[in-house]
Amino acid sequence: MGKTIWHCHIAMSLDGKIARTDGSFDWLESYPPQEFGFDALMAGIDAILMGRDTYEVMRGFGEWPYGDKPTIVMTHRPLVDAPRAVETRSGDLAVVAAELESRGYRRVWVEGGAQVIRGMIVAGKLDVLEMAIVPIVLGDGIPLIAPGTPELKLTLKSCEPRSGGALHVVYEATR
Repeated sequence: MGKTIWHCHIAMSLDGKIARTDGSFDWLESYPPQEFGFDALMAGIDAILMGRDTYEVMRGFGEWPYGDKPTIVMTHRPLVDAPRAVETRSGDLAVVAAELESRGYRRVWVEGGAQVIRGMIVAGKLDVLEMAIVPIVLGDGIPLIAPGTPELKLTLKSCEPRSGGALHVVYEATR
């Protein structure tokens, strides 16, 4: 069994925000996710790890967008009418990551939000940071990197322009 790759694929504004203060991301509507490798990501992952707020945003779209892809939601509260493939966990992300690794998942999408991303960096479990960098300054909003996150050195693997002046950037952790 090979090493699990922990892959964060996310969009952010030029000022490092992943959502408005209320969690909305209407500012992304004119940037199709397919231009930023989203289809390849979905085809290559075995599971998804996300926080409760991210889960609630995704549930707000109606039909669950991830089908039967195993999804682990970090939360202390039970989920009401969760899709079949969704599980909940709480506590130390390093312990949760070890559990997912023991299941044999080769690539796990660390979808967000900022606290889950921070926790995975703390646990030494963020391997790839793939971003759509959108040319907008939101000012207020939820930052990609939560305060208190330890240093993580990254190596640029690719940077390509996309429509509307956006960039598709892929970094790998340097360890």
